[in-house]
Amino acid sequence: MIKIIEYIFLGMLQGITEPIPVSSSGHLLILQSILEKFNGSINIDFETLATITNLGSLIAIIIIYFNDIVKLIKSFFTYLFKKDKKKETQKDFSYCIKIIIATIPAGVAGLIATKLGLLDFLEDNVKFVGVMLLLTALFLFLIKDFKGHKTKDDITFFDSIIIGLSQMIAITPGISRSGATIVGGMYRNLKRDVAFNFSFILYIPISLATSILGIKDLVSLSISSSMWVLYIIATIVAGMFTYIFTKWFAKIVKEGKLLYFSIYCVILGLFVIILL
Repeated sequence: MIKIIEYIFLGMLQGITEPIPVSSSGHLLILQSILEKFNGSINIDFETLATITNLGSLIAIIIIYFNDIVKLIKSFFTYLFKKDKKKETQKDFSYCIKIIIATIPAGVAGLIATKLGLLDFLEDNVKFVGVMLLLTALFLFLIKDFKGHKTKDDITFFDSIIIGLSQMIAITPGISRSGATIVGGMYRNLKRDVAFNFSFILYIPISLATSILGIKDLVSLSISSSMWVLYIIATIVAGMFTYIFTKWFAKIVKEGKLLYFSIYCVILGLFVIILL
């Protein structure tokens, strides 16, 4: 029973921190460091846990944006193969291309970092995570009053490149993906809700690719049936909380209250640097 409660908590941690701009990967690394420091040893495979629970978060985001995703995919292939010249179809096709462009930097950087072992190196240094949380706090503070004027149709290819580069930076533990991409979008004068939606639709392809590669690696591991039950419980909980907190965070962004997350990241970053 204690194990089930532990994995429910871990699923909640993933689900809450994935959509909001505080770095879900950073939180898992901080928790791992705290357990190692004060408990001496841990029997939780955080890497496997993160890979599996991320799938729950991904499903939650797909559910939220399901109608938009279906419409965009339909318009993309309709325009591509049938050359539909309707204005709405052309706009959706252009939006899809911009999502693809914005996905490329993080995809390339992630592959290079994985091949070189850079992420493993960074993940072993929790104080670095603390510094990156302070950087996240700074970015959130700098754009806290931005409103922007660009709508979905006003997004340019250069905007998508900037947002893509922001997501590339966010492969670093401690840099929030949602925070970085929303900051990138707002910096390019996108309206708050437009930046939010672009950020979370952009999350889908990169997270889907990560989940496929991660689960493919997990197949080779000998995970017991009892552990799979715990992972599945954590994943379901992660999905539920991601759904709830994505909806909540959308309201926070629209109201321009990112300063609260900036303050949180400062407090947590200083805690990590000083005490861990």
